Amino acid sequence: MKLSIVIATYNRAADLVRSLESLVEQTQSVQDWECVVVNNNSKDDTEEQFVRFCEQHPRLNLRMVREQNQGLSWARNRGIAESRGEIVAIIDDDETVNAEFVEGYISLFEKYPEAAAAGGRVVPHFMGGRPRWMSRYTERPIAGTLDLGSEIKPFEKGYPAGGNMAMRRSAIEELGAFDTALGRTGSNPMGGEEKEIMYRFAKAGKAIYYTPTPVIYHYIPESKLTMEYFDRLCRMCGASERVMAQKSGRLLRAKVAEVAKWGATLVIAAWYVLGGNPPKASMLVRLRRGVSRGLFDCAK
Repeated sequence: MKLSIVIATYNRAADLVRSLESLVEQTQSVQDWECVVVNNNSKDDTEEQFVRFCEQHPRLNLRMVREQNQGLSWARNRGIAESRGEIVAIIDDDETVNAEFVEGYISLFEKYPEAAAAGGRVVPHFMGGRPRWMSRYTERPIAGTLDLGSEIKPFEKGYPAGGNMAMRRSAIEELGAFDTALGRTGSNPMGGEEKEIMYRFAKAGKAIYYTPTPVIYHYIPESKLTMEYFDRLCRMCGASERVMAQKSGRLLRAKVAEVAKWGATLVIAAWYVLGGNPPKASMLVRLRRGVSRGLFDCAK
């Protein structure tokens, strides 16, 4: 088995089926890949809809496993442990993939034997339309948008988006999987687990590549564009950064960097105001305020 796709799911049966439907037309032979769905204590009809989908597509290598510990990192780690592919690709249940998704990752890892991990493009699909207040800065935490162009290249800055990343199994076995102290749990949008594992790979000297061929389309419902959700998401981004910084002994450095980011934030916000778009400026400041609250562990 060349590649395993791992999808963790929690109470989003219809979204999961949409994701699975995008796997039907993969250009890579079905003998080369599988999909492992991890049911993380769903209370809806996830299992029934999955069984129905498998019956409709018997040629695909699909199976569902369960993870009792609640949380995205726990579920992804179970999927990794249960899968068989030499390469493990991670996607989410609110995404669809392009037809070349599997082929693109297999080709990348075959062409670059030094690659331990890789990430592809993330294209957001705002189901209620893209709000006017959204900038490229506020879009990233909500949608995980990523596009580094049309050429394969090493990641020089940043890291693959969590909803579209792949890793060699050998690298995971050497360095470990996702940190269960991080990652979404239920409706709590705690993050940082993808960033942490990629930083761990980079620190160990592992090569991480960007590849344009595997593309995912991230569906963003209007419920994720409310001010309440945005504030909670930004605060959790800061909280996850605090957890990672504490573990690595660089909490003071992270706090100093956050103060510096305020300077850049205010400059960009002023530029938006002068350009006639105060809503973008307001939301950018709101993002920075939420991240700072999480990082400095301020009261809600």
